[in-house]
Amino acid sequence: MKLSQFKFYLPKELIASTPPKNRDESRLMVLNRRKQTIEHKVFTDILGYFTDGDVFVINNTKVFPARLYGEKEKTGARIEVFLLRELNRDSLLWDVLVDPARKIRIGNKLYFGENEELVAEVIDNTTSRGRTLRFLFDGPYSEFKDILQKLGETPLPKIHERDVTMMDEERYQTIYAKHEGAVAAPTAGFHFSRELMKRLELIGVNFAEVTLHAGLGNFRDIEVEDLTKHKMDSEEMILDEAQANIINLAKDNKKQICAVGTTTMKALETAVSITGKVKPYEGWTNKFIFPPYEFTVADAMITNFHLPMSSVLMMVAAYADYDFLMKAYKIAVEEKYRFFTYGDAMLII
Repeated sequence: MKLSQFKFYLPKELIASTPPKNRDESRLMVLNRRKQTIEHKVFTDILGYFTDGDVFVINNTKVFPARLYGEKEKTGARIEVFLLRELNRDSLLWDVLVDPARKIRIGNKLYFGENEELVAEVIDNTTSRGRTLRFLFDGPYSEFKDILQKLGETPLPKIHERDVTMMDEERYQTIYAKHEGAVAAPTAGFHFSRELMKRLELIGVNFAEVTLHAGLGNFRDIEVEDLTKHKMDSEEMILDEAQANIINLAKDNKKQICAVGTTTMKALETAVSITGKVKPYEGWTNKFIFPPYEFTVADAMITNFHLPMSSVLMMVAAYADYDFLMKAYKIAVEEKYRFFTYGDAMLII
């Protein structure tokens, strides 16, 4: 398929920049692939689609405050640094994006915090992802991370065109986030409240957890018309044996497996073996899923409404069927569903 096939009209006002008052109060569009039906519900209505023994697979990654603002030595120019990935803990080496990039050269020092609590030196200017910085810090690593947490800002996507608030620190995170490492949130999980998860457990639904540290590659523009030529950034993922067993047992018992979000779906399809079962996995994945694609693990999927021409939209189109999904998106725009980060949800069964 071609990039241009994923273009659609999305009015700017439908991009949700603030969350609903309560997590589980968003709208829910339900797509039934077999019946080709579209229903309009609210998120708590997912209780009616699952039964005892079904499994929800959730991504327990935790977003860290990846956006820092610093000053360049001598000139004092304000520089935004977006932490992408820790390369070496001992050397405090990080892959980062800097803005404005044209002002930064190898050897430049950057100062962060009112009292210059952190200093970093640019040591590489040519990586595919941007720059490599070495933080110059003599104290223990835990102290370094504490300063990063204090100085860093929640990495809300720039498309929202507003300042980050205290609300984002809580809401740009799932309630089940555990393992820090993501710079982009697994937003399908935002709709789960503690009360809703408890109600799912009461009807016998089990939860299995994967960790996939979502990166900025999920938002990066695709610059090739031929999708086979697009390369996704690698993301770190972990699926341990106990969680794999929960998923495989449900599969053996012919129960539904619901992937919560595109990152979870990517993890499942990365960890699946030729038998159709998932196996424990610890490593990296750069899997890029677009139509046509044969999914082997999940019977259902919960996802948000995505931006035009995004890689996550392509994965959902592969799962729901391209024509059916584009029809659903047209209806979503007409019905004024909320899109993107803090938007409404879709259940595909």
